[in-house]
Amino acid sequence: MLQAHKNEPGEGAVDLESLRLLEAVARLGTITAAAAELHVSQPALSRSLARLESELGHPLFDRPGRRLVLNAAGRAALVHAEAILREERAMRLAVDDVVRRSSALRVGTVAPAPLWRLTALTVERFPGRLLTSSSLTELEVESGVLDGSLDLGIALRPHTLPTVGSTRLMVENLSVCLPSGHPLAGRAGLSARELDGETFLLLEGIGFWRDVCDELFPSSQLVVQQDRSVFEQLAATSDLAFFVTDAPSLSLGGADRAVVPIRDAAAHATFYLLCREGARAQAREVFEWVRTR
Repeated sequence: MLQAHKNEPGEGAVDLESLRLLEAVARLGTITAAAAELHVSQPALSRSLARLESELGHPLFDRPGRRLVLNAAGRAALVHAEAILREERAMRLAVDDVVRRSSALRVGTVAPAPLWRLTALTVERFPGRLLTSSSLTELEVESGVLDGSLDLGIALRPHTLPTVGSTRLMVENLSVCLPSGHPLAGRAGLSARELDGETFLLLEGIGFWRDVCDELFPSSQLVVQQDRSVFEQLAATSDLAFFVTDAPSLSLGGADRAVVPIRDAAAHATFYLLCREGARAQAREVFEWVRTR
C-alpha cells in the first residue's frame, strides 16, 4: 500500500496526509468532526494544519468561534488539494489493476458456457483467484497453452502431447426453441436437415457454436444480435426460432415456446480443460481441482 511521506516542519514540502486533513476540515467545518472521521486526535490534526499553513506561507482558515472557514488562500489550496487527491486515488486504482491483471490466470476458450463453469469451480475453491478470458479458435487455444501465452485452455478435444494435461470440464447440448404453434414444436427431437431453411435469431459471441450453426443450417437465414438484452427481447416478443443449450445462462424459453433437442452429433459438445506441465502453480492448482470434480 502506498504510504504518504510525512515531512518534518520547515521542510517546505506538502504531504498527502495534510491535504486529506485540509479537505476533511473544509468539508466538515470543525476539527472535532474531521478528527473523528479520519481517526486522528484533535491536537495532531491541529498541528498538521498549522504545519501546512507554515509550509504554504499563508493562513488558510478564518476561525469564527469553534468553526474553521476557508479564506481565499484556503479555497485556492483546496482546489489543488482535491485535484492532487483525485490523482492519487487514480494512481492507486491503476497500480491495483495492473497487479490484479498480472496475477490473473489467462484463459482461452472456444465457447462461453465452459468458461462460466470453470469460473464457478475456481471461485468455489479459490475465491480470490481471478481469470481473464479470450474467445479463441481451437487451434489458438492449443497453441496458447503450448507456448505459455495462456495459463489454461478450454478446447473441444483432449490434447495428445505428454507435456499438456487434459481433463473433461463439461458437456453442452444444443436445442432449438420454437414457437408453440410451429409444425415441429411437438417433436421429441429434430435433425438439422429438418430445420434447415428456417430463419433463426442468433446471439453473437457464442464461440464455436456459430460455426456449428453455419455448418448445420446452410440454407437458413441467421438474424444475428450482438447485444444480449436486445436478443432476449426479440426472443420473448418475436416468432423467430432460436438456439438454446442446457447451460444455465443459455437456456432461454417460455410458456409459449417448445425446446426441442437437435440430434446431430455436431450439436453435442464435450469441453476439456488444458494445462501444460510448466504452467504457473496457480493454474496447476485450478486444473487439479477441476480434475477432481
